[in-house]
Amino acid sequence: MKKRLSILIILLLIVHAGYAQLSIEECYERAEANYPLIRQYGLIEKTKEYNLSNASKGYLPQMQLNAKATYQSEATQIPIDVEGVPQLSKDQYQTTLDINQSIWDGGAIKSQKEIIRTQAGIDRQNLEVTLYAIRNRVNQLFFGILLYDETLAQNTLYLEDLERNYTEVAAYVVNGLANQADLDAVEIERVKAIQSRVQTTYNRNAYLEMLSVLIGEPVDENTRLVKPSPNQLYTNTIQRPELALYEAQFANLEAQKKEIKASLMPKLNVNATGGYGRPGLNMLENKFSAYYIAGLSFNWNLGNFYTRKNNLGKIEINRGTIETQRETFLFNTELDMTQSGNEIRKYRELLQTDDEIIRLRASVRSASEAKVANGTLSVLDLMKEVNAEQTAIQDKILHEIQLLQSIYNMKYITNN
Repeated sequence: MKKRLSILIILLLIVHAGYAQLSIEECYERAEANYPLIRQYGLIEKTKEYNLSNASKGYLPQMQLNAKATYQSEATQIPIDVEGVPQLSKDQYQTTLDINQSIWDGGAIKSQKEIIRTQAGIDRQNLEVTLYAIRNRVNQLFFGILLYDETLAQNTLYLEDLERNYTEVAAYVVNGLANQADLDAVEIERVKAIQSRVQTTYNRNAYLEMLSVLIGEPVDENTRLVKPSPNQLYTNTIQRPELALYEAQFANLEAQKKEIKASLMPKLNVNATGGYGRPGLNMLENKFSAYYIAGLSFNWNLGNFYTRKNNLGKIEINRGTIETQRETFLFNTELDMTQSGNEIRKYRELLQTDDEIIRLRASVRSASEAKVANGTLSVLDLMKEVNAEQTAIQDKILHEIQLLQSIYNMKYITNN
């Protein structure tokens, strides 16, 4: 006995190894990794680094090279003749290199870099929201395939049952307890069951192909999807990526407020200009010469005070808009949680009575078979009871899958 049991276990392991297994969590990971938009993460980071690098270059000396040549109708002249003072030429030339080094910018560059970082955070969270939505599509395909698997398994048992009924009715025809019409009635149900199997198989294959495209891996009829446990734990704590997106948007508004504050501050710079031209700084020398100018500059744009209040007001309006969107999202999410929770409780309660209904239907079917054998019930009436039992079994299968899908819908709604 132990030897036979060992052989059976080995055979089961060999058969089991021939089928690839795929859990719903693995489908989530592979679908997100396969989604083309996932490459956007790297692009967001690179863009952020480039923008930060450009902003940091504001701390470096800013240089500008200028050159010009002019011809003017008149040149500056002294109204009296002075020995050693030549007449200026009407054609003049000048080349300058201007250097401007910021000493204090009031926090403008710092606030600009903060806006760049917070905007990159918004872009990342937008991407997270888009990728998270893929899970809902995975749920629909995954549980659709599970439902088809259970239906096909039950269809096999149903066909075996109809084969048995067909054999029994064929014996009744020989004994004169039934006629050809009764045998045909059983055959009709068998053909209908075969048609249902064909349709279910094609639907399952279509779902498998879509799941394969979604996760970027081959999934065929030999792939076995792991059926989750109905005792999944979940909480009512909402941890959706949309909430992180709203927080990122709030952070960006705070960075914009800092930029407005920085724009109100004065700016202090060191300036230097080196030049070569004719005339130089000495306008009384009509010859090419080099020169330089160096000093400090103080700049304070008081006009920014005029628009400060309006700019801050626009930020507060945007904050209110985001807060409204956040509250609306939470409101709708809580409604979805309520609906999903009710569905979970409903299907759990239905499953508690499904077995009893199936047991009673099986009992009625058995009694009907006995009546047909005794000639007190027609085969058509027996087929009605067989179909009623089959419907009860299919209802239980549907309720089991609907319970699992409702649980994972709840996990999707809350992201936990």
